[in-house]
Amino acid sequence: MKPKFPKNCPSCESTLIVTQLSCQNCETKVSGNYPLPILSQLSEEEQNFILQFFLTSGSLKEMATQMGNSYPTVRNKLDDMIEKIKKLND
Repeated sequence: MKPKFPKNCPSCESTLIVTQLSCQNCETKVSGNYPLPILSQLSEEEQNFILQFFLTSGSLKEMATQMGNSYPTVRNKLDDMIEKIKKLND
């Protein structure tokens, strides 16, 4: 089983931040306080939706067929995600 990237603190549920990056080749370490990238802040389901959108070349009709949903349902989900990403980007 592939480990999942944590987004929230297991103790208090606050959003985690990145505090260190390291190079596996030369072992250089960079420390600081960096927010998670926007796409990493989305749930696994939301990330999969975006990946599917990309892989279907943005065809909501094809996505609806693959997901077994109606076009309006998939369109509404996309609109909801757009609003969420706009809020995360502020």
